[in-house]
Amino acid sequence: MSRRISLTQYLIEQQRQHGRLPQELRLLIEVVARACKRIAISVNKGALGDVLGTAGSENVQGEVQKKLDIIANEVLIEANEWGGHLAAMASEEMEGIYLVPNRYPQGEYLLMFDPLDGSSNIDVNVSIGTIFSVLKKPENGKGVSEEDFLQAGSQQAAAGYCVYGPQTTLVLTTGNGVAMFTLDREQGSFVLTQEDVQIPEDTKEFAINMSNMRHWDAPIKRYVDECLAGSTGVRGKDFNMRWIASMVADVHRILTRGGIFMYPWDQREPHKAGKLRLMYEANPMALLVEQAGGAATNARQRILDLQPGQLHERVAVVLGSKNEVERVTRYHNELGRD
Repeated sequence: MSRRISLTQYLIEQQRQHGRLPQELRLLIEVVARACKRIAISVNKGALGDVLGTAGSENVQGEVQKKLDIIANEVLIEANEWGGHLAAMASEEMEGIYLVPNRYPQGEYLLMFDPLDGSSNIDVNVSIGTIFSVLKKPENGKGVSEEDFLQAGSQQAAAGYCVYGPQTTLVLTTGNGVAMFTLDREQGSFVLTQEDVQIPEDTKEFAINMSNMRHWDAPIKRYVDECLAGSTGVRGKDFNMRWIASMVADVHRILTRGGIFMYPWDQREPHKAGKLRLMYEANPMALLVEQAGGAATNARQRILDLQPGQLHERVAVVLGSKNEVERVTRYHNELGRD
């Protein structure tokens, strides 16, 4: 780009031009970005910073926590609790909500985050990331409760993620398109490197964990079989498969060059709607993908229309290039599931 625009400058210009970005929300996004820079430092140190390996504990999901999971969670809380922009936070790593302590000013926003997505990749030096979602606190005149967080994804005021890879990249939407910022390590600031990100409507790449094939529902099997049949099959073209096992990294690839990401319901845990968390992962990623011209469903309906029933609700996720997502969704709605 011809001129270097910092994250702060970009947000201020959005505030002036569109008038839909309140100052408090702008400041909150800047605080989250600063927290991501601190997390990036810990990630980059790796073994030198004694941050690899497990922490010997489990999170509310019953998953073994990595040291970096705990570090990232603490960094996000400490960075955001005192700024006066938030009323409360919720994290994939915590059972309940975290109320901003009374000693700090109370804000009008709610912050949700997956502090470190793709934890299984930490020790093998593969891209991981932080996902965040911002909601407006309901104006009910009461204190903050868990129920205040249970809003449909369409109500998000902002959403984004930071991917810690060869470059540290912040991807953001405030409801007016998607922008990408790359961390300039020498200057210590995020710099705008791409505006108006658009996902191609068609693609020849799909991302799914093929090891679970035997557990899939019939519509997913049908779709993947058609992709694997290649140019001699009904689709008439050859597909490539990509799977990083880090949602941030997989979605970042789709935002960069197109594709479809699928983490469907399967028969291993039939009582659960899916594996990924609606509030911490699916909703923010769905908003980003839709803002970039893509689509995101739970294989049957738009993710952003789903009404959460609990803080750690799980959901099936199909997102990415619009025409492919619509095809998978149509297959499910035609056949259904018993």
